[in-house]
Amino acid sequence: MTQYLLAVHGNEEDFADIAPETMQEMFESVDRFNQKVRDAGIWVFAGGLEPAGTATVVDGQGDAPVMTDGPYLETKEHLGGFWIIDVPDRDAALQWAAEGSKACQGRVEVRPFQAEPEA
Repeated sequence: MTQYLLAVHGNEEDFADIAPETMQEMFESVDRFNQKVRDAGIWVFAGGLEPAGTATVVDGQGDAPVMTDGPYLETKEHLGGFWIIDVPDRDAALQWAAEGSKACQGRVEVRPFQAEPEA
């Protein structure tokens, strides 16, 4: 089995115009998807993130760490949430990502975690 990150990307402006009822439907759909992932036994971890403006970037490469408010990248789209699942292969991850995308009404990026080095 391989762990995959299913990353939900979006634009905060996209969510600004969503009616509260529609947002509630989306939350309920994601809750149902989360339960399906748990029931399938592939759930590792998942979470939603606060807006990108709440981020702090820490650069500890110099003599003293430098901390900067805001996201690392200056882009319109940011990571809004994610799932980490443990599935047999990429095809399975893509199928789960399609369901997650439908549930959260957004695009989902699929990336495998690096394999652990053998001891």
